[in-house]
Amino acid sequence: MRLSDRSRRVVIVGAGLGGTATAVRLLQFAREPVQVVLIERHPGYRSAGVAYHRAGNHWQHVFNIQAGRMSMFREDVDDFVSWANSEADRTGWSAEWRGFTFTESGPAPRRIYADYLADRLAQAAREAADGVRLLEADGEVVDLAVGDGGAHVVVDRFSLPHDDAEPGRAILRADHVVIATGLEERELPFAAEVMNHPAFVRHPYSEAGIERILGTRPDATVVIIGTLLSAYDSASLLLRCGHRGRIAMISRSGRMLRTYPPDHRHHVLDLPAPRLHSESYEGRPDLLRRVTAEWERACAIVAREHPDVAPVVVAERVSKSWEPHLPGVLARIPAADLRVLLDQYGTLLATLRVGAVAYTTEIVDAAIDDGGPITLVTGKVDRIAGTEAGTLMVSVAAAPAPQTVEADLVISNFGREPDYGRAGSVLWAALLRKEIAVRHRRTGRGVEVDESGALLGPSGVASGPISVIGGPREGDEIVRNGRIGAFTFNLAAIKNHSVGVAATVLRRLESCYDEHAGDLTEDPGARAAFARSVMLEVRRMTARRGRDRAALVARLEVSLAGIRDATSGSEFPRADRALRSAVNTAATTKLNDLSVTPRELRRLLGLDEPLEAPG
Repeated sequence: MRLSDRSRRVVIVGAGLGGTATAVRLLQFAREPVQVVLIERHPGYRSAGVAYHRAGNHWQHVFNIQAGRMSMFREDVDDFVSWANSEADRTGWSAEWRGFTFTESGPAPRRIYADYLADRLAQAAREAADGVRLLEADGEVVDLAVGDGGAHVVVDRFSLPHDDAEPGRAILRADHVVIATGLEERELPFAAEVMNHPAFVRHPYSEAGIERILGTRPDATVVIIGTLLSAYDSASLLLRCGHRGRIAMISRSGRMLRTYPPDHRHHVLDLPAPRLHSESYEGRPDLLRRVTAEWERACAIVAREHPDVAPVVVAERVSKSWEPHLPGVLARIPAADLRVLLDQYGTLLATLRVGAVAYTTEIVDAAIDDGGPITLVTGKVDRIAGTEAGTLMVSVAAAPAPQTVEADLVISNFGREPDYGRAGSVLWAALLRKEIAVRHRRTGRGVEVDESGALLGPSGVASGPISVIGGPREGDEIVRNGRIGAFTFNLAAIKNHSVGVAATVLRRLESCYDEHAGDLTEDPGARAAFARSVMLEVRRMTARRGRDRAALVARLEVSLAGIRDATSGSEFPRADRALRSAVNTAATTKLNDLSVTPRELRRLLGLDEPLEAPG
């Protein structure tokens, strides 16, 4: 397929998890011709990103959460497990996984996720409506220009599949742009002297990083900077490959991962709202006292009223139940204090919810206990310097006294950069310089977006037809939805972002919608017909097969006629485009309901029940 300006075009910047999920939803939702151009600067990251690409994930790197929570479709929680057991091509899989039966609560290797996402993207492209096309391209988007109702996308090293032309600079016209660039990398001042040292692994999730870790002598001394997810991955990989030398895991918090129970399922408890408000904000110490007291009260309620909840997941249940209440609490905190609190406690709050499956944690925890090879060091890494012997000296500001560890290998975690003013991205630097984007004012994390993910400029209005997925929305997720840390850009957040952005983009572009639709729920005559139409639209948006969507469109149009009839004598009769837009907006809201788990959502949407016969 080639580029064509004859149909509308949506350009997606980044083909990792966020970009791929959004492309799938655009292909599913679109009713009119549109070209979806999915651009990736690292071909090996396509349908994977850093987290899941094959070359950077050993077969013993597994998801930290259960396989049953890895579906890319929030409304179809079993999709990934079903794919892994019934559809995946296991040619080339390691012996450990080749005959493995995946379960909802069990582990799965991360490297197969790229195949899953690629399969679902290909399926969505095959089943798309007439004129809806996917084009995958390589290149790095370095700038955007906004004007005339669209945007021009500047791409370096642009190339198309099966094209003999040399890669070069291209400028693509786009009716809408979706930025899904993933996480930005933080500079590591303490490692400035050793960034290119052969004993320093800056990117453990890379082909070179994996090769260096696997090539380490079994008796070598290894330092791992971090004690959470990526640190456990590196430590467990070393141990499973027979490493017997000393491993020092270093972090400022010293917090370790919790192990999920074998039968763990995600669940949302209805707990009393935390009493964190006072008549006026009285400073950080007062707020921290209130949080501590309310946390202890909530944990006691869970223990007393929900005895079936395993103690190890009580913190997860409490944290999730607090999410809807946090935006109101955070709104009362001055921005300067909020930034300090996030810097000091954001990681701690996030880790209260995060855990990992036993496949990863048990081997590491066993190596810590009873004088095993792993030691924990709580402190801040001040400096890493090379020695004449080729080793690295790691200086740690630790209590009660500083420590120095000499290591044959030092593995650093990702170290993401939340402040986009300091990010190394050429694209984000250009967007900030031109004030197409602004840093998130309240938190200093990510950039300003509206409730639908539209990128905002300095005046607080959309700077153009540009939407954002994933990491750049961190600050907005914190203040709008009460999500903290990795929960602002993890798989669950991206599922919701992709649905919301795809639906919003198409309501703007497609002629069957009026972007400015009214609220029909207040019209008694239209209420029942409106509810039926919304559920039909939910079915259409979640249907995988093109013929099913076509049949649902026909039924939806009949249902919309019922709304028109019900409102024909009212003061404000509804136009077709406004009706479709209102119904689509309501259906999108239902699909992105954060108050329930994905399995509960599917039940509430009635997706496993037969449709009522048209009446």
